Amino acid sequence: MTFRIDQAFIEQANGAEASALEEDLEALTRNLRRRGIALAPVLAALKQFQVALPSWGVGTGGTRFARFPMAGEPRGIYEKLDDCATVQQLVRATPNISLHFPWDKVDDSAALKTYAQALGLGFDAVNSNTFQDQAGATQSYRFGSLTHTDAAVRDHAIAHNIECIKRGAALGSKALTVWIGDGSNFAGQSNLTTSFERYLESMTAIYAALPADWQIFIEHKLYEPAFYATVIADWGTSYAAAAALGPKAKCLVDLGHHAPTVNIEQIVARLVHLRKLAGFHFNDSRYGDDDLDSGSVDPFRLFLVFNELVDATARGAAEFAPAYMIDQSHNVTDPIESLLSSAVSIQRAYAQALLVDRAALAEAQARNDALGAHNILKAAFNTDVSPLLAEVRRLSGGAIAPLKTYRASQYRHYKASERPAAAVAAAGIV
Repeated sequence: MTFRIDQAFIEQANGAEASALEEDLEALTRNLRRRGIALAPVLAALKQFQVALPSWGVGTGGTRFARFPMAGEPRGIYEKLDDCATVQQLVRATPNISLHFPWDKVDDSAALKTYAQALGLGFDAVNSNTFQDQAGATQSYRFGSLTHTDAAVRDHAIAHNIECIKRGAALGSKALTVWIGDGSNFAGQSNLTTSFERYLESMTAIYAALPADWQIFIEHKLYEPAFYATVIADWGTSYAAAAALGPKAKCLVDLGHHAPTVNIEQIVARLVHLRKLAGFHFNDSRYGDDDLDSGSVDPFRLFLVFNELVDATARGAAEFAPAYMIDQSHNVTDPIESLLSSAVSIQRAYAQALLVDRAALAEAQARNDALGAHNILKAAFNTDVSPLLAEVRRLSGGAIAPLKTYRASQYRHYKASERPAAAVAAAGIV
């Protein structure tokens, strides 16, 4: 029998937290009232906010050197959905799942869709995989996929992406995310111009296969596995490709796919202006593409990203409908706990950005009052919105204290019994 957290258990746990929440919420309400901020519109916006979960995120991650599986890991897509449903049950902001093919490939898409719906889940953008060879593959991506010098390899990668579109359409998805590891590790290894031209040629074929109501998200990454030159290395190259492909192509921003000092919020502003912002893969980093829990290293940067997003909404930016997804690797934590923490951190940054006094900020900017403008942002960022987030969860049927409730449920303990480990350790990130 599959263990699931009973809703009555969540309500009982909430009962123990309710009194403290009421006190904290009352104090926050008074604080916001003094600042001229009404609570109701912020609550309403937070209730509508959603961030997708990655199917692979409920499994233990790893490094290039080793992976240490955790007890009770999901052994297939159906068990992944069970774990994702648990995150959604507790935080009530993660109802959609992003699948990765062929990792999540099934023979019966209709059955998978029905199973997800029974759990209250839907499907977000699907992801293709041309950065590793699959068992029985007739072509190898060792030296690239969509940009490979061999047309047969490119055709193989194109066919895989088109298959992903078909599988995603059967599940109700509306977008394909394409990230390639193509590039070079030595100067002179590849022609920097023709490799990009081959990319555009391949992507044009994939773009032509998109349903009318679909989009294709182009994901860039500065380095790894190509360390000398990556074909789609930055937002400018991503934008150039999206502009060449057409209106259904947009640029995805992964927070860890930049040089450490890059101003990501400015990239967001540029892509919003150019009407090419696809959305985000949320995580955090210290050195590079660390894929750490969202908000665990630089919560202020996450807030500044959302400040640009809220500003775009307030200005009525054209063609602005970003997709949000968590994309991180949980090497030393329970993946469900990390996803709970990240979902709350992302909501927190959004809530704080909603508290920015935009009229006062615009006035300070017009006066060139640098410190005054900065302090307006800091006032919102320094506001503890935890009671507000907890209230939104409570009103939506979630847990006032998600992590505490999850641990008290002993969900991992039960899953360890249900899902015997298939292996002790393995090499590689995934």
